[in-house]
Amino acid sequence: MNAEFRFRPVSFSWVTIHPNPKGVVQFIGGAFFGSFPTLFYRYFFRQIFEQGYTIVALPFRFSFRHWPIAISLFQEQNIIAEELTKIAKQLNYKSDIYQDKNKYLWIGHSLGCKYITLLEFLSGEDSKNILDECTKNSEIQLKSIEDSLQKIQHEKLSIKGQGSLLIAPDISDTQSAIPKPLAFVAHFLDRVGLGVLPTRKQTQCFIKNSDLFNLTALISFNKDTIAGSEKDIYKDEKTRENSDVAWLITHLNNKKFGLIHKEIPGKHLEPLGIQIGNYIVDLNPLDKFIEPIASRKLEDLTISFLSELENRREQ
Repeated sequence: MNAEFRFRPVSFSWVTIHPNPKGVVQFIGGAFFGSFPTLFYRYFFRQIFEQGYTIVALPFRFSFRHWPIAISLFQEQNIIAEELTKIAKQLNYKSDIYQDKNKYLWIGHSLGCKYITLLEFLSGEDSKNILDECTKNSEIQLKSIEDSLQKIQHEKLSIKGQGSLLIAPDISDTQSAIPKPLAFVAHFLDRVGLGVLPTRKQTQCFIKNSDLFNLTALISFNKDTIAGSEKDIYKDEKTRENSDVAWLITHLNNKKFGLIHKEIPGKHLEPLGIQIGNYIVDLNPLDKFIEPIASRKLEDLTISFLSELENRREQ
């Protein structure tokens, strides 16, 4: 049966259903580009689809309150699982896989990675105690979490056993969400309690204290000035603290199972692009804009990491 690469709207997401899937990839991208994922990440999606994955593209929603958005992904996953089963049966495609939560994987790019890390953290049994420890005197944040969690059945509040691939992760807070010339605005918003929650420091605290994040892979780029790169590990303390890639490599390697990681040539927006002939156009004039397909490394590495995450889960 030929696999047709075609996205259709399902719930709040876009899905392209493989007739004989070996897994389901759930993707959330970065600000702006992630709002139109089926356009800007099209070549990336097609390569994963052709390797046998059904793809769920979750459009990015901008907000300074990251908890409600992250928690809503629990609910969206549950809805999508039911809808995919129905659609697959109607198309005479393989459908039983959609009821197996272990067949779902996550891929995030840029700020989308933060939502995935929050989901994983909340899947831990000790998340409430860690929250209390990492967000002292943050009643607004704790109430936001509690209000959002009440809308979802408790047994469905977990992505435990689902691998995560973080691509150029940007664990953003108010300072990085607002352009540097307007840094005074970011400081003001944080001071009056209207800035990004959770902050980068709080998110790092969640990850560091969690016993999860053992099914995690990371792809970084050597010329990434937003998420950083592995070379930042060897620089001064301030650079290390501001480099999400360096921080994650350092701390996720201390987990029970070390981080799966590789750095490849490219900038922060490397995953973007549509195919035109033998070239990839990334629709971003501030980046390289166009490159030959033959020089792309990201998709092959992504597919390899997805397989490695599956093998690790089975072990």
